[in-house]
Amino acid sequence: MKSVIKSWLAIVTCMSVCIGGLVWAEQDATPSPELKAQLGQQLFFDPNLSFNRTMSCATCHAPADGFVDHRSPDVGMAASLGDDAKSFGDRNAPSVGYAAFAPKFHRRKDGIYAGGQFWDGRASTLAEQAGGPPLNPIEMGMPDKTSVVERLLENNHYQSAFKGIYGDAVFQDHDTVYDAMTDAIAEFEKGDFFSPFDSKYDRYLRGEYTMTPQEELGRTLFFSQQFTNCNLCHQLRTTPNRADETFTNYQYHNIGVPENTHLRHKNGVKAIDEGLLNNPAVEQDVAARGKYKTPSLRNVAVTAPYMHNGTFKDLRTVILFYNKYNSRSKKRQINPETGKPWRAPEVNENLSLTELETGPALDDKRIDALVAFLETLTDKRYEALLEKQKSKKKGAQ
Repeated sequence: MKSVIKSWLAIVTCMSVCIGGLVWAEQDATPSPELKAQLGQQLFFDPNLSFNRTMSCATCHAPADGFVDHRSPDVGMAASLGDDAKSFGDRNAPSVGYAAFAPKFHRRKDGIYAGGQFWDGRASTLAEQAGGPPLNPIEMGMPDKTSVVERLLENNHYQSAFKGIYGDAVFQDHDTVYDAMTDAIAEFEKGDFFSPFDSKYDRYLRGEYTMTPQEELGRTLFFSQQFTNCNLCHQLRTTPNRADETFTNYQYHNIGVPENTHLRHKNGVKAIDEGLLNNPAVEQDVAARGKYKTPSLRNVAVTAPYMHNGTFKDLRTVILFYNKYNSRSKKRQINPETGKPWRAPEVNENLSLTELETGPALDDKRIDALVAFLETLTDKRYEALLEKQKSKKKGAQ
């Protein structure tokens, strides 16, 4: 991964220097999104924005791994190791792939919370999200915005780029330049690099791929309003098979995920994670306790582990977890990863039982078909990674 970051930094630096004269000659013009994105690209891969100069945005959102963090096998990749090389967070780093499509955090007229970034929506926009990790003591560890700006000023290119895009006065106020930094990173994250829409599913919609019988069964089940409950939370558009489907309605639910005791043993966290209730914008609405944002299913097959705390290792386990709500079979009440009964929810109130208990129990054929369909949501550049993971799993059986 270090070689990937270095190569990207070299490419971006060269590209940015080459366009420098064009940008700075037109300071009065409105800067194009492309120029902001090019600056954001360099910032995204820059480890100098962390205290010990070891972490960048790309460290926890690695492009080679579906924009998630697979660096910490000792906690099952459930959480990210911080810049101090000893601290672990308490939540799984969400993929930033397709994150640009999330609406701003808001409460609808019917009282339902939706949108935002992070598992609890505490950052309303991509730019707000980008501003969080540099100042988080267990992530990138910078003490304050001033320290981040001082790192930016070390780089002569950054000085020219920020002034050229955001105006000569941008460095006169640290809040202003910090906001400009997060704006540029957000602009980069809006691009096709993060959201290519080129999976087998997308190619199927364009008539460029024929699904296998198993994948087609899974697709039918997924979008069915009779045989599964998947689309109640994981379908954004009002009709199935839309080209711009992100496979989440961006709403919040408590689905009864248990505590990740292994992670908690490593990071020492003892407090209950209250989910959406931790969002300052929620104002102590107790009905929000234990709820988390519904994630996109794009690239879900290559971004294990799963759930907000990374407690499940395998995608099939996730489907079995949901299926336990609808099955009376004793077999379905056993977590296949532990061989023991599913553990109790970390937060037992506010369970979304209406959604969870919709639909019949699924047999193995239908469970496997849903897994096969979810695999078709893998971006083209990760298909080789998916096949590698499947081969490794098959070899371990």
